Amino acid sequence: FFFQAEDGIRDDLVTGVQTCALPIYFYFEGNSLFAGLFLGTAIHETSQVAAAGLIYEQQFNSPETLNIATVTKLIRNTFLIVMIPLFAFLYNRGQTKERGYSILSIFPYFVLGFVGMIILRNVGDEVFSTNNNWIDLINSIKSSSKIFLTMAMAAIGLSTNLKDVRNMGYKPFVVGFTSMLTVGIVSILTIEIYVKFFI
Repeated sequence: FFFQAEDGIRDDLVTGVQTCALPIYFYFEGNSLFAGLFLGTAIHETSQVAAAGLIYEQQFNSPETLNIATVTKLIRNTFLIVMIPLFAFLYNRGQTKERGYSILSIFPYFVLGFVGMIILRNVGDEVFSTNNNWIDLINSIKSSSKIFLTMAMAAIGLSTNLKDVRNMGYKPFVVGFTSMLTVGIVSILTIEIYVKFFI
């Protein structure tokens, strides 16, 4: 799987940094909970969390890992509803602006889509749990999502211009690599502390 640099390092740089694989699959082998937590917390982008979970699932026959990683990442996304407006407010507090500042202009509306799909799935499972059409629909969506995810990741690779990446120089990659390494280490340490003191 791939780590990805955090916000502020974008486009071609992110594509380059996220292809730096760290071979720690076997660190979590056999423990789907911790592997899923790590993938969901250490990887920045939602599609890459799903891709990493899918790779782990296929490598170790662990579908639970994909589910845990996806849920963990969606929980992180849900917090954006609060965090983005809060940080925007704190950043702009006390600053004089010619035009009125609106929280709505930077509100992460896509998070509402995540929340809506979560509600739809849970309500559907409760209401149509014995309905074969609902079960077939969910299975079809799961199968299709793997195909679309593969297409999306391939599109990212095809849209990467190596000439542009080379022209950026090495410094942005150093920053990106340091960021991904820091996030990964913090994630592992947090999981280890959780295992030691709470399990």
